[in-house]
Amino acid sequence: MSERNPLPERLRVAHLSPNRPNPFDLQPAEDRLQALAGQLDLTALPAMRFKGEVRASGSDEWALDGRLTARVVQPCVITLEPVETDITEDVSLIFSPHVTDPEEEEVEMGDETVEPLGQSIMLGEIAIEALTLALPVNPRAPGAEMPAPAEEVDMTGDDGRKPFAGLADLLKKDG
Repeated sequence: MSERNPLPERLRVAHLSPNRPNPFDLQPAEDRLQALAGQLDLTALPAMRFKGEVRASGSDEWALDGRLTARVVQPCVITLEPVETDITEDVSLIFSPHVTDPEEEEVEMGDETVEPLGQSIMLGEIAIEALTLALPVNPRAPGAEMPAPAEEVDMTGDDGRKPFAGLADLLKKDG
């Protein structure tokens, strides 16, 4: 198992049938779910499944249609209590030999559903990206609310004057 990618599963394009759908069903084992939870800064990832099919599209492209389902546990942004969320995300991608990975640092964003076609379709990477994009940004426990802002601090002294009000007079006397 790779430390960078706990889900290295892939489909070799040369082994795909162009005449029928090629089903896949990615259900990572518990150790891989734990590794992925650590990579994504989750409290836990009790369940994840990426199921679908890849089929020929046109003369030289492949279409992937799948559904990612997962249960994630994240800390509440207010109370830090565990928050469990069920995620269901549909994934549709086209893999084309006519698309290349950008080489420059700043590139114009194209159609994000079209990917370059290589020797393999990296199911694990696709599942991780879909999960990452679907994660709640600010998970909240039921009933958790932001605390009310603290009341404005009164900077006046007991006599109602500001604490540094007489400082200018003291400096003039010394000068």
